[in-house]
Amino acid sequence: MIYAFHDFELDTERVELREKDVAVAVEPQVFALLRFLIENRERMVTKDEIVTAVWNGRIVSDSAITSRIKTARQVVGDNGRAQSIIRTVHGLGFAFVAEVTTRATLSVAKSEEGVTREQHAQSRPSIAVLPFRLVGAMEPNFPIAEALPHDLITELSRLHWLFVIARGSSFRFRGADATLEEVRSKLNVQYCLTGIVEISGKTMSVSVELGDTQDRGIIWSERFRGDVGAVHEIRDSIINAVTSAVEVRIPFNEAQRARLKSPENLDAWAAYHLGLQHMYRFNKPDNDLATSLFERAIKMEPGFARAYAGLSFTHFQSAFLRYADDTEATRLAQSYAAQCLERDPLDPFGHFTMGRAQWLRGDLEASIPWLERANVLNPNYAQARYSRGWAETFLGSADASQANIAAALALSPLDPFVYGMLGVRAMSHLVLGEPAQAAAWGERAANSPGAHALIEMIAATTHALNGNDAKAKVWAESARARAGHLSKTDFLRAFPFRDPLTRKLITATLSRLGF
Repeated sequence: MIYAFHDFELDTERVELREKDVAVAVEPQVFALLRFLIENRERMVTKDEIVTAVWNGRIVSDSAITSRIKTARQVVGDNGRAQSIIRTVHGLGFAFVAEVTTRATLSVAKSEEGVTREQHAQSRPSIAVLPFRLVGAMEPNFPIAEALPHDLITELSRLHWLFVIARGSSFRFRGADATLEEVRSKLNVQYCLTGIVEISGKTMSVSVELGDTQDRGIIWSERFRGDVGAVHEIRDSIINAVTSAVEVRIPFNEAQRARLKSPENLDAWAAYHLGLQHMYRFNKPDNDLATSLFERAIKMEPGFARAYAGLSFTHFQSAFLRYADDTEATRLAQSYAAQCLERDPLDPFGHFTMGRAQWLRGDLEASIPWLERANVLNPNYAQARYSRGWAETFLGSADASQANIAAALALSPLDPFVYGMLGVRAMSHLVLGEPAQAAAWGERAANSPGAHALIEMIAATTHALNGNDAKAKVWAESARARAGHLSKTDFLRAFPFRDPLTRKLITATLSRLGF
């Protein structure tokens, strides 16, 4: 994306600041600061948010922030007195106030398919969040109908794979009952989020709908109820639910749409989303197909950061389920995660895949900061929370693991990795010496859609340790039928428990089950 303001252009793909087409020398932290301010130009950002975005949440002094703000102003021809570009909100934070125009890319070079890179960038999913309609008592509740969608715009803007229309444009629909067709025509977006806030006495209900403007259908809806006095708690529930729904529903919808296209007509984003759908099936043929689709997306759009993260995940899966040499697959998983972060250092998916790659390397302690960073960038990223739960279980912190798994399940109950969330919950109970609970969660995990052979081995292990040899045998046989090459060594390589007694117990149990 290119952001143009005054005589400057900030190019996020090339990581370059230009003044009248001439590159301006700017250090990485200052570039990251400018980008963060521009991408959040509809609002003031706090110092804490800046620290999270620019310093990865590390503790820094106010003087360090002030220094970077001063340098950012200098490189764009602003100063503390004029504040024509970056304005200080005293005691609170900063705001980017210059008028900004955007375009996808400077390059219009043709790909081998004859499609421009600009077209690829524009083909990523886009969404408009409209002001919610208020029904019922107006005073003092009328701000709720605008505050909620404003907060949602801010949160959804964290999803770098999604283009979110700025508030200034989407809020032009204030007070209008716009159709999906009208929203598509005027804002050129594929998706639209609308809502109704109803106030009756002390009760508030909020109905939210996610619509597909192309097919003119509703792909997700939810209703939230609560006391008007608890508006902040309801707000948090709505933001969490909407963000999680968007993370799951839009990629699924995009993949379904991509399936209707002939292979030669797939653009980069269609190939990527179709690749995601195959990736989540956790079998070798689908993983190989996902890999080829991500490679196709990168060939068409070399700057497509998330496609590199997709490749990192497919190679993780190859090592995890032993489809290929795990040493080389682990190296590739880390390499592609790094290439994603080179292109977009603020992508939660990239941090997630880098954390998983560290896990493959056996460096559990190194995996956790990457997964934590993914959740700093997107607090509603359920898969990062669930993966932190795995790492914590392996390290023996089962209580912390259960808290993260509970949060992941609450954030994304329809997540394609639900079986994994249930599986780690099972193993955390095993670590805590609770075999009955472990077996119950292991059974739920293995019966969940998409569960693979390693999850069935978890069910077999937990049932055996709970004294139910009959069920243990059923799941063991099912795992062998699906992946006869997997052994107890492969299981402990995939799930590297640190505690030697836990490893010894699992090894003995899997040996007894014939692995």
